[in-house]
Amino acid sequence: MSTGIENTVIENVVCTFCGCLCDDLVVEVDGGRVAKLRRACSNGRGLFAHYDPAPVQPTVDGREVGWQEAVAEAARILDQADCPLIYGLSSTASEAQRKAIALADKLGAMIDTTSSVCHGPTGLAMQAVGEPTCTLGEVRNRADLVIFWGCNPAESHVRHFSRYSVMPKGMLTPNGKRDRTVVVVDVRPTGSTRAADLFLQIEPGRDYEVLTALRALVSGRQVAAETVGGLPVSELQALAERMKGCRFGVVHMGMGLTQTGGRDLNVSELFSLVAELNQYTRFSVIPMRGHGNVTGADQVMAWQTGYPFAVSFARGYPRYGPGEFSTVDLLARGEADAILVISSDPAAHLPRAAVRHLATIPTIVLDPMPTLTGKTAGVVLPTACYGLDAPGTAYRMDAVPLRLRPVLPRQRPTDEEVLDQIIEAVQPC
Repeated sequence: MSTGIENTVIENVVCTFCGCLCDDLVVEVDGGRVAKLRRACSNGRGLFAHYDPAPVQPTVDGREVGWQEAVAEAARILDQADCPLIYGLSSTASEAQRKAIALADKLGAMIDTTSSVCHGPTGLAMQAVGEPTCTLGEVRNRADLVIFWGCNPAESHVRHFSRYSVMPKGMLTPNGKRDRTVVVVDVRPTGSTRAADLFLQIEPGRDYEVLTALRALVSGRQVAAETVGGLPVSELQALAERMKGCRFGVVHMGMGLTQTGGRDLNVSELFSLVAELNQYTRFSVIPMRGHGNVTGADQVMAWQTGYPFAVSFARGYPRYGPGEFSTVDLLARGEADAILVISSDPAAHLPRAAVRHLATIPTIVLDPMPTLTGKTAGVVLPTACYGLDAPGTAYRMDAVPLRLRPVLPRQRPTDEEVLDQIIEAVQPC
């Protein structure tokens, strides 16, 4: 392990809290801890300020043990399981994600990312109709129409407005906000609506109807109704004309589309709308991904297995099964009999039926932070935190990979290193 960086100022640091992966932070390190932090949002400040890089011993059944014993116990649990599950991956580096897939392959295990409970429907829509997308750099430099649909970046992605989408001055947007029209579509006013030039409040669960109406209006068809989704058709007609008439438009869509009625059908309809708008102008869509490297988890899973999440290696080759091999379903049906959780906290976030079964099976946790899942896990392996005291790679929400540089002295092994040891210790299926 490295001795680390002390008593120095490090510039252009990447914050791994959310999918923005802001890469302009300035961190002052003193005595092996973060002393000052500039340019970070409140979420990023919490990540850097509250992380303690001091070495922590792993535990087995609540008692501290050596790393070798903890790894051996983790391997024993996974070897003895008939249906082992590997879950999480969204807050670890892509190098560790590759190792997790290799472990699943060797075990014949199920492997799933947190996408299955957030933007999994986005992946399904992408496979069905494609994804007309761009980078955040293009948004910053070119977009004169920015639409936020079913998301609230003012609170979830705090610097998105200032760095990428609303405020920044770009090549074709030299006046920043004055060169853009900002539209927010949501079921209620949020912190983001204050930045909007136009706020369209639709009825809950009616996104699909509104998107279908917009597709019809964009193509020049008439909509035989006065309102759709609680919005007058005249307002949708004005939005359709605005979308067709912009120079470069982008839709940032969130879990208001993926986790409401329709799910992947909502997203498919949006992707189709955006694709059709490219007959008139340039238009793109970017999903608002949450955790720092959840996009990387999907990317690595896709180019290692062919599928973005919910993959089974039980037959010796990868099979794709959302709803069958996804974590909530495996746990709720009581099928998984051991779980390895990597940089996630399912006990705090999954539905009650899934958490109830999770509490009954052997659990292994790899995480740099204490979690609710870790409190009752049989094996807890406290690892280093990528981007703070470990290097690695993460993918921004627009699928642009960024290299993470450590700013703190590393005194713990990384997820990649621990997974390597577990791979060596387990028996092939």
